[in-house]
Amino acid sequence: MARKQKVSKTNAMRELEQGGVAYRTLCYDANNEDLSTGVGVRIAEFLGEDPHAAFKTLVTTTPSGNCVVCCIPVVCELDLKKAAVAAGEKNLAMLPMKDLETTTGYVRGGCSPVGMKKQFPTLLDETAQLFDEIGISGGKRGLSLQVHPEKLAHFIHATFADITRDEE
Repeated sequence: MARKQKVSKTNAMRELEQGGVAYRTLCYDANNEDLSTGVGVRIAEFLGEDPHAAFKTLVTTTPSGNCVVCCIPVVCELDLKKAAVAAGEKNLAMLPMKDLETTTGYVRGGCSPVGMKKQFPTLLDETAQLFDEIGISGGKRGLSLQVHPEKLAHFIHATFADITRDEE
């Protein structure tokens, strides 16, 4: 179970507080975190979260080089075609991992849709609306923030859309 501990503020936490958006913190030991496939599900289960309500943040690029942020459940895969349509773009590609920190200010495994260097257009998978609270990265590895999805979407100007691959 996640331990209650003193957490140093991240950009995501500061921005949510400044915007009056309530959140709860959940922490886990990320020192030996394996960032391979399925890490989000393992972390959600460790924290006692529903993996369908635990969201990962993925950064994509448009043909013109702009970024679009996509937040989807950790149990799902991003459908780039659906996300492109939702963003009003011809297509989207994943931002190269080497560019993540310089573009967003966040490292892999700690990327939050809140508090990036720049506010990018953001898509939040429509399933977020099914929950009273969803988990997002707190802006560093080992920190999850629990927030109300509608309040989060309003705060970061996100659009709810169907952006995950259909299960086969």
